[in-house]
Amino acid sequence: MVKAKGYKLTPQRRATVDVIIQNKGKHMSAEEVFLEVKKLCPEVGLATVYRTMLLLEELQILQKHNFDDGRNRYELNHPDEEHHHHHLICIKCGKVYEVEEDLLDILESKIQEKYHFHIEDHKVQFTGCCVNCNR
Repeated sequence: MVKAKGYKLTPQRRATVDVIIQNKGKHMSAEEVFLEVKKLCPEVGLATVYRTMLLLEELQILQKHNFDDGRNRYELNHPDEEHHHHHLICIKCGKVYEVEEDLLDILESKIQEKYHFHIEDHKVQFTGCCVNCNR
């Protein structure tokens, strides 16, 4: 991925990519990624992981999300998706669930027709309490 775009795949970058791939489906912050990378590559610094994640975002390998918890979270980009998937965010434990279905196709069509507005993408986040926190 990184080498194909003309960048060196340093051990620190490789460890960062490995951690992200190993945690596919999770929405990790840069700090969480750093703590896992540190286990594989003890000499790595937080700034290096931040820079690597910014590079991966620029290369559209990672997608950045803001779930209003005070830090950005990242996940692997899904290039085969026409639109981003939606997220359910528990306000008690902070867990993030992915909603794979695109729930807004009909609404999107109506908006495009009514307003003559070509929609490129949309993002939806639902906040509430997960099943574990509701018990």
